[in-house]
Amino acid sequence: MRSITCFNIWYFLCLGLGLACVACVCFWNSQWRGGFAWDGSSRQFNWHPVLMVTGMLVLYGNGAVLYRVPLTWGENKLPWKLLHAALMLLALILSVIGLCAVFGNHNASNIPNLYSLHSWIGIITTVLFAAQWAAGMAVFLLPWSPDSLRKLLKPQHVWMGGSLMTLGIGACISGINEKLFFVLKGNTSGSQPYSQLPTEALLGNSLGVLMIAFGLVVLKILSTREWQKPESQNVLIAECDGDDLIL
Repeated sequence: MRSITCFNIWYFLCLGLGLACVACVCFWNSQWRGGFAWDGSSRQFNWHPVLMVTGMLVLYGNGAVLYRVPLTWGENKLPWKLLHAALMLLALILSVIGLCAVFGNHNASNIPNLYSLHSWIGIITTVLFAAQWAAGMAVFLLPWSPDSLRKLLKPQHVWMGGSLMTLGIGACISGINEKLFFVLKGNTSGSQPYSQLPTEALLGNSLGVLMIAFGLVVLKILSTREWQKPESQNVLIAECDGDDLIL
C-alpha cells in the first residue's frame, strides 16, 4: 500500500509538471512571440516549440510511464498496449508537424536549415523515435513476432526509450536557450538583452527547469522496480509479452 501511495504521488507530479510545461510554452509564444499562424512567418515558427514540448517530451513521457499505473496490470493487456502505442504515435506525429513548422518558416525567410547543434539533436531524436516506434510495433505488439526475438530486443528497446527521453529534454532545452539568445538582443526599442533576465527570459528559463523536473520524474518512475508490473509466477519472463516497455 505504501508503494502504491508513493507511486501515486510521483505519477500525479508527472502529470502536473507535464501540464505546466505545455501551459508555459503556449503562454510564452502567445504572450511574447505574437501567437500562432501557418503562413511561413515567425508565428508559424511558434508552433515548433509548442508541438515539440507537447509531443516529444510530455506525451512521450506519459506514454512511457503508462505501464507503471496499477490499473494496467490486469489480464486484458491489449487495450493498454494499443493506448500506449497510440500515445507514442500521437507524440511522433506532433513532433513531425513541429519540424514542418520550423522548416516552413526557415524556407520562407531564407534561413538555413539544420546548422545548429539544437537542430542536429532534434532531428536525430525524431528519427530514432520513429525507428523505436516502428520496431516496438512490429516486435512487441503484432502477434507473429517470436518470443526469442522479443527477449533479445527488450533490453535494447527499454534502454532506447530512456535514451530518447534524455535526448528530447536536451533538444528542447537547447532550443529554448537558442531562441532566447536570438530574440533578446536588446537592440530594439524597449527590449532588454537576455543577460539582464527580462520577464520573457525568466519564463523561458523556468520552462527549461520544468522540463528537467518532468524528465527526472519520468525516469524515477521508470527506474523504480517496485512500481513495475508484477510478473506472474506461471509465466516466464522470457516470453516478453510487451508489458513494461517504452515504444
